[in-house]
This record gives sequence, C-alpha cells and structure tokens, in this order.
Amino acid sequence: MNIVLLGPPGGGKGTQAKRLEDRFGLKQLSTGDMLRAAVAAGTDTGKKAKAVMDAGGLVSDDIIIAMIDERLSQADCRSGAIFDGFPRTAAQAEALDRLLASRGSRLDHAIELKADEEVLVQRIAGRYSCKRCGAGYHDHFQRPKTDGVCDACGGSEFVRRDDDKPDTVRARLEAYRLQTAPILPYYERQALLTRLDGMATMDEVTGQLEALLRKPVKR
Repeated sequence: MNIVLLGPPGGGKGTQAKRLEDRFGLKQLSTGDMLRAAVAAGTDTGKKAKAVMDAGGLVSDDIIIAMIDERLSQADCRSGAIFDGFPRTAAQAEALDRLLASRGSRLDHAIELKADEEVLVQRIAGRYSCKRCGAGYHDHFQRPKTDGVCDACGGSEFVRRDDDKPDTVRARLEAYRLQTAPILPYYERQALLTRLDGMATMDEVTGQLEALLRKPVKR
C-alpha cells in the first residue's frame, strides 16, 4: 500500500504517519530526511544532490525521484510507503505515478488533513524542545510537568526553531496554498483523494485514517 499524506505545515502529517507505520507496517518517507541520508551515505543520487545544494541551487525533481526510487528498493519499504512532504507540485505527482508504475505498483490513497490556518499558527509558533535531548513541548498544549525542567532528561535549556515564528509560519502556509494545494484536483480526478478533519483530536484523526486504510481499495 502506498499513501500520499497531504496538508499544511503543522497539520499533523508527521505524527499520523508514525502511527500508520506502526499499525500497517508501512514506511514513512520524508524527502528532507531521505535527502540528508543520501548525502550522508554518499550515494550517486546523494552526490548529485550535494553538488546542487553546495552551489546554492534547488534539487531537481529528477534527483528527488531517483532518490525515492533508491529508497523504495530497501527492505523496510516492502509493504509500502507513506509519502510525507512529497509530491509538492502536479509535476511531482505525475512523476511519482510513473515511478510507481515502473515498479509494478501504484498509489492507493491521497489523504488531505484539513486544518484551520490560524490554529496552526498558534500550534506551530508555540513549539519548543529540550536542547539536550530534543523532547518536544508547547506553550499551551504540552508544558513540562515542572516549568523550566525537561520531563525526559531534567535539562533546563530549551530552544525554538527560527522558522516557527508566526510570520514565518504564515508564509509557509501561503506557500502551501499556492504550490501544493493545486495537486488536490489531480488526485481527485483519479478518485484517490480523501479529505479528513485534521483539527479533530490526535486519536480521532488516527481512527479516521485506520478506518479508511482498512477498506478494500476500489479501482
């Protein structure tokens, strides 16, 4: 089974992908993580990507697709993959379809987690983590049991990502609307798109996803 998980930044895609990995034996594939791993491993694709990035350029769709092809060949992807953060454009969606077809496979679901943007701004802008162990917290939703002390390691230093500032978050949401949201009709035309309420509780969203994936796929 192969799934594309869509939705704006902070919409819960990463969290839900991890849960689906455990329940369905799928592998979450984040292009950012794959790119870093390919560069670190020194694969042919990783070397090409590194040369582009070192020159200040954007990694091309051809390189990204080659990287995904390499990754799908690994044993942990045998049962299928959850594509998180890819595709971002209609051209990438078409390229992914061709890649899967060349491997005798196909996409089974494209799932959009819909979310209220202002709530997402609050959700993302409130995030911070322990500098020592990386445990995540939130100003409103998940504070440490003791203020200023990490629950996991007892550390007292916390950090916030620069791109989690409210203005930056709004810019990322705008980029999602302009670039990625237009691929939704592409999947809708193939009867692959399902829209779910990403603002429900974490467990409720997981329940919606599990119910959808347990249904036989009609093609």
